[in-house]
Amino acid sequence: MGEAIGQILSYGVAVALSAFPIIGVVLMLATPRARSNGPALLLGWALGLALVGTIVLLVSGGAGTSDQGQPADWVSALDLALGVLLLWVAVKEWRGRPRGDEEVPLPKWMKTVDSFTPVKALALGTALSAVNPKNLLLSIAAASAIARTDASAGAQAVALAVYVVLGALGPGAPVVLYFALKERSKHILDGLKLWMERNNTAIMAVICLLFAAKLVGNAISDLSS
Repeated sequence: MGEAIGQILSYGVAVALSAFPIIGVVLMLATPRARSNGPALLLGWALGLALVGTIVLLVSGGAGTSDQGQPADWVSALDLALGVLLLWVAVKEWRGRPRGDEEVPLPKWMKTVDSFTPVKALALGTALSAVNPKNLLLSIAAASAIARTDASAGAQAVALAVYVVLGALGPGAPVVLYFALKERSKHILDGLKLWMERNNTAIMAVICLLFAAKLVGNAISDLSS
């Protein structure tokens, strides 16, 4: 179990730093339905992470290692493909980063959060974690890392749960601040939103580049051994 959990710690932190769910939660916490929509988006985010991870682990079917104790070829091939895709995402994010005082483009749904219901917030959170390419690739990579170990099904489930909890820390922090500080949290949350808007692309570019190098390196090492 320790090995499985150790494999996903860095992935959980990377997903937790995703800007759009954090910004989305902050925006929803400034609406009349803040007390329901904020937690609903957070719950949807966690459900999406758990869904992707569970599907990957079920598909793996315990085929994480070969007879020689090395990761199965499909795991190494998946790591290689994920690494290449993350490298592409890193380049795309870096090229699209705002320069100087350039306005940061934001998704259209952020302009309509006042009209969101808890169900719509839940669905949005799930989509952001399970469909967004960056988060989807990182979740698949995390589950693949768990599958590389020879941990039992129960240990793999615990490792996935740890990943989900870690990944929820980012969008979860504004929710905790809102309920703990109430009106006093507004200044903090507004500052967090602005910082994430300005630095999101650079952060994600670096994260994707680092994990691309890690995955490609692991795949090349495993396939050549």
